[in-house]
Amino acid sequence: MALHFLSHAEQLAKHLRSEILLGKWSGTMPGILFLEKELGVNRNTIDAALKLLDKEGLLKGQGPGRRRKIVPKNDHKTRALRVGILLHDPREELEGYMSELYHLLSEAGHSPIFTPKCLKDLRMNEKRVIRMVKQIPTDAWIVGAGPREILAWFADQEIPCFSIFGRHADFPIAAIAPDKASAYTHAIRRLISLGHKRISLLCDRPHRLPRPAKNQRLFLEELKVAGIQTNQFNLPDWEPTRKGFTTQLEKMFHHTPPTALILDEPHIYSAALHFLAERGLRVPHDVSLICTDPDRSFIWSDPSVSHIRWDHRPVVRRVVQWVNNVAIGKNDRRKSFTKATFVEGGTIGAAPKNS
Repeated sequence: MALHFLSHAEQLAKHLRSEILLGKWSGTMPGILFLEKELGVNRNTIDAALKLLDKEGLLKGQGPGRRRKIVPKNDHKTRALRVGILLHDPREELEGYMSELYHLLSEAGHSPIFTPKCLKDLRMNEKRVIRMVKQIPTDAWIVGAGPREILAWFADQEIPCFSIFGRHADFPIAAIAPDKASAYTHAIRRLISLGHKRISLLCDRPHRLPRPAKNQRLFLEELKVAGIQTNQFNLPDWEPTRKGFTTQLEKMFHHTPPTALILDEPHIYSAALHFLAERGLRVPHDVSLICTDPDRSFIWSDPSVSHIRWDHRPVVRRVVQWVNNVAIGKNDRRKSFTKATFVEGGTIGAAPKNS
């Protein structure tokens, strides 16, 4: 996950939110000129921060020249929610965006609860997941990168559910994810322009089964358009364990190895890099690497890592907004997407001449 800092407007919105909740102001919000003088902050930053609070529903505009109304919780019949958080991977709990989400939900008066086990701990087993979920009293659920079968079950429940990433497209639940389609296209076409024909995408099982997800289908389609015949070599199935990943790489590099690997998550990227180094294979001279997610460790990497970058902050804001909407009884099922871009680094290069 990339390292992000709150913008000045977001920092100010956080401060103003705390002051409002502590009762410093009531009824109406002071105007921009008053806040500029009191806080010593640029009026453009104040305006941007107030607009963020407008979007959250904490403030409500009353027309040009009039002060914003502070919306008390009892006006909305707001209730504090117990929000279950079911992560895809145990590492996510330590990620910056998840810590920020936990903090903001708590600050808004809700009680976020991480499940004792994540989806990977339960091996994506639907029955085991359902059994655990039913034992946790909650008013709303946030599910990270859930597979189709599990999100289908959540969609059928009375308790509302929000999907962060995951295969949610076919179900009437709220969701947010980075739109990586154009970034994937850019990355794949760049590899092809560098002469790569043996390109493999290694991703987690929910992205390829029971049928490839959107970005994985796009990957295969781009190869076909370039005249590259596709098969399981390009999108292999492997056991989602450390041993299973290593076994898959050993199999791929035994005979006719790939000249480029696209790795779906930073920890998979790191494992692949270690595998190649142990076998004396150089990046990018022998194998090109691309990671489809950002990670804070990439800023220390040399060569710089080619990856798909997206900003976690809109994701966090949208989830908090959804929880607050549920708390006032709103049936919020909106799906939204954030921008993602391909960042070319030093881990991709021309395909080896003997390939």
